[in-house]
Amino acid sequence: MIIIADGGSTKTNWCLVTEEGKKVYFNTEGYNPYFSGTDYIIQSLNNSLPTDLEKDKITEVNYYGAGCSTPEMRKIVEVAMQDVFSKSKIYIGHDLLAAARALLGNNEGFAAILGTGTNTCIYDGRNVVNNIDSGAYILGDEGSGCYIGKKLLVDYLRGYMPEAVRKNFWETYKLTPDDVNEKVYTEPRANRFCASFSKFVYDNIVNIEYSRKLVRTSFEDFFRNLVTHYPDYQKYTFNCIGSVGYNFRNVLEEVVTENGMTVGNIIRSPIDNLVKYHLELAPSQL
Repeated sequence: MIIIADGGSTKTNWCLVTEEGKKVYFNTEGYNPYFSGTDYIIQSLNNSLPTDLEKDKITEVNYYGAGCSTPEMRKIVEVAMQDVFSKSKIYIGHDLLAAARALLGNNEGFAAILGTGTNTCIYDGRNVVNNIDSGAYILGDEGSGCYIGKKLLVDYLRGYMPEAVRKNFWETYKLTPDDVNEKVYTEPRANRFCASFSKFVYDNIVNIEYSRKLVRTSFEDFFRNLVTHYPDYQKYTFNCIGSVGYNFRNVLEEVVTENGMTVGNIIRSPIDNLVKYHLELAPSQL
């Protein structure tokens, strides 16, 4: 039995493939090693993996995760996975590689993640060959759920929200400006906190024009600061994975077209295509 997993900063999607070829899906929280240490990951997995999961029968774990971009960060996750899946061979890859393989298979092209965070790359059909650093949630991550949430929160703190939106925001969350600052600057996982407000933007119907402008500006920043800096970017189709890109795809497709790219695949989660990649298109990583 093998496991393929795609881990974002908020949620991890898992697929167990049995010896008979049956696929069993389940979810846990996300494990970004910049925010979650080895001990935390071990504890969380032991508490949240399915109780009937026969870990001793799993021969390999292919885990792709947000933040797993350097050997040091991958090691944090690898040690945790080896502790939990003690009889398995472990492969740790970056979630950007998972996105590229899920979106493009064995074909070269452009791939992006627009979820809690942002990432982009050029993929050669096997590996990522060009990647512009997103800057993560404090310095960059334009177009992400966190970026959209930050723009919303700034408008709330500065009093720039239309009155009807501000009233709706207060009735939904009961957060004072001091509460917001406390969550962002003193409590852990501020990226998840900020990203959670992208749902409010998506659900807001009291001023759709305000929400649409906020999202469009975020995607325009994403293109201006990241996508357009790839050489000959317009020769590629635009392929994207993530809940933010998927939920706001009507606005995203407009911005893609305005920047001279053709819309390719925009999907919510890579897990199904990633499983297909491992089972059909590529040999084992291990």
